[in-house]
Amino acid sequence: MIEITHLLTNRDQPLHIHLIGVAGSGMSGLALLLLGMGHRVSGSDRVTTQETERMQSLGLRFSSPHSAEAVQGADLVVYSSAIRPENPAYAAAQKSGIRLLRRAECLAAILHTRKGIVISGTHGKTTTSSMAAHILREAGLQPSHYVGAEIPILGANAKWSEEGEYMVAEGDESDGTLTLYQPEHSVILNIEAEHLDFYRDLDQIKKVFATLAEQTRGVVIFCAEDPVAYEVCSSLKNAISYGWHDADFIANDVRELRGTSAFSVVKGGEVLGDIELGIPGRHNVLNALAAIAVADACGADFQHIARALTAFAGAKRRFETKYLSANYRIIDDYGHHPSELAATLQTARSLKPSRLVVLFQPHRYSRTQALADDFGKVLQAADLVFITDVYAASELPIEGISGATLVEAMKRHGDIPVHYLPDLGAAHHELGNALRPGDLLITLGAGNVHEVGTRLASDLKLLEEMMGLADQGIIDGKLYEPMKRHTTMMVGGPAQFWIEPHDFFGFAMLVDFCRQRGIPVRVIGRGSNLLVRDGGIRGAVIHPSGGAFSKVEVTGKYEVTAGAGVRLKKLASVAGASGIGGFEWMEGIPGNVGGALRMNAGAMGIETFDQVVRVTFLDEDGVIRTRERDEIVAQYRSVSELRRNFALQAVFKGEPDTAAGIKQRWEASREKRKTSQPVAASSGCTFKNPSLMPAGRLIETLGLKGTCVGGAEVSDVHGNFIVNAGGATASDVLSLTTQIRQRAMDQLQIEMELEVKVLGEDEPSF
Repeated sequence: MIEITHLLTNRDQPLHIHLIGVAGSGMSGLALLLLGMGHRVSGSDRVTTQETERMQSLGLRFSSPHSAEAVQGADLVVYSSAIRPENPAYAAAQKSGIRLLRRAECLAAILHTRKGIVISGTHGKTTTSSMAAHILREAGLQPSHYVGAEIPILGANAKWSEEGEYMVAEGDESDGTLTLYQPEHSVILNIEAEHLDFYRDLDQIKKVFATLAEQTRGVVIFCAEDPVAYEVCSSLKNAISYGWHDADFIANDVRELRGTSAFSVVKGGEVLGDIELGIPGRHNVLNALAAIAVADACGADFQHIARALTAFAGAKRRFETKYLSANYRIIDDYGHHPSELAATLQTARSLKPSRLVVLFQPHRYSRTQALADDFGKVLQAADLVFITDVYAASELPIEGISGATLVEAMKRHGDIPVHYLPDLGAAHHELGNALRPGDLLITLGAGNVHEVGTRLASDLKLLEEMMGLADQGIIDGKLYEPMKRHTTMMVGGPAQFWIEPHDFFGFAMLVDFCRQRGIPVRVIGRGSNLLVRDGGIRGAVIHPSGGAFSKVEVTGKYEVTAGAGVRLKKLASVAGASGIGGFEWMEGIPGNVGGALRMNAGAMGIETFDQVVRVTFLDEDGVIRTRERDEIVAQYRSVSELRRNFALQAVFKGEPDTAAGIKQRWEASREKRKTSQPVAASSGCTFKNPSLMPAGRLIETLGLKGTCVGGAEVSDVHGNFIVNAGGATASDVLSLTTQIRQRAMDQLQIEMELEVKVLGEDEPSF
């Protein structure tokens, strides 16, 4: 190690150092340090990232993927723990006799060129090391630093300083390499039975921390509240403790504020002063005490310490707020051990949300297996829990171990609602749809679960902007609303934005908002002539409802005015109650006025536009206009005017009739529907009637009644109805329509055209 340290500090002979796996947070930090020291640094990885691009701008020579050529001419090759011997760059370096170093060995060699400060422990290392580095920098000590995440206030996860004598480094305990360090000062935050895929037991872990403490030249700072850290460190002559009481540094009068913390610091019985910490949580108060003890050991003034901690905003993925509004908060946290989860959930509770909703991604199969029971207990602190599948990291799967293992563990320990979401790519759909105003959502885990929170934050921001376009209550909305709840076929994936305006101007503002931002817009009523694909509908699905859209009244001589959201059955009922006949055919159609206008729906030989007097539209240019019937071209199941414009309201004309006459036709319509249409869920008639014969009779002639694909079935009652016989998907229905169309073409040379409107995507893309 001394030899490597000497080589690294020889500025007259800079080395060519290649890093295998340079895109990882630990390796990218090494690259930044080595570049700062003046060495020629190259690196390779499987992927190109924003971080590798940033490092290239600082002098890194990057290549992807890994290759034997990448290490040619290197004096030293450093590799991360994820690199296997068969890696081409690693194998080439070994074959060429180039010296190979593990990441921790390289870091230890760099650390030995400075007065090193190693921050260690099972939890809290990144936050504490970034706090310590920030304090020392604010105190003018110009430290170098190396931490395990992006730290906004520090500018980067690592930085080399030529002027400062101190270097703060996060020490990884996962593989025993803590024993490589011989620092000036060390911090031991906590010691728990963790990384049992590497260690035999807790005793073996304790020995590693004990070795670090023994090799520390200056002071060993430890948490008196952690029983194992106390056991390892309390008898050392150079030990300094911190905690709530009976310690060298004590936090008194702790106040958990909304998003921050406040406390006073007592050292050896003397009050040093007050601290307002820029991040919440009692566990972070302890982390701050550790950083204060470090800064004190380095000679920093308390005034600088207090000012630095007030400005400290935390590390990326450490209780990081991804979205905050009056209604919702989304936080992301790296926690992946039960103790970390417990502390994080306690901090989240201090923010006093209406509900605490958790999406947890287990990290590593071995940890999930070993600590399942503990996870099941600590997750009871939430109000609603979603668990993804295991993020494997570098492990192979363990049979019988998955995210479902933790679901079962939770059920053993309480009755908190918990859902298993094995598909992380679609997890945000169910999660986002479950959110309610007042919720705090926290994504937890050391894998890629943070991507879900990022996606949700983006869509939630847009949703709230849409809902805020008009006065409160005029526009309602939800994320990822399942369209199977809003189609009479009861199939379909989610709508990215499900929006319900309750007046015409709210509707107009929504359409304008979406068009200006390139957000696709669909308007859907009761979904009676609609099939939504399983991937759902990207963009805004506007469902006019309530208010003006649900209003229906007699407004003239035998005229009825109805909003686009009025059910046809209600329109007919209101008309009939006022002695206006001619609407009885609507009794059997499950749609509403907007859909009937758009498709020129019909039954019993009557079409919607046979009775239309005038229609109020939202035109393409965003202006609300009313047009008379003779200005509108309506064809069989098609109204071209409404492909581009949106119907808001219409006036219909009926005829005078007696109550008995209206009732007779109403009952005749109902009876015909009962005897000729299936009761099961459907989208109505699937195909338009070809000229040769009605579609239902044609399908019956082809012998296709009763044909099934999955849960979709051609009705035995009426051949032109495909019904959801139970658990059908949109792909089942579409596959069945393809079979029917192919049979009609092969046997009768008839091209059958769908009457049902098909929307959406086969696979989710949002």
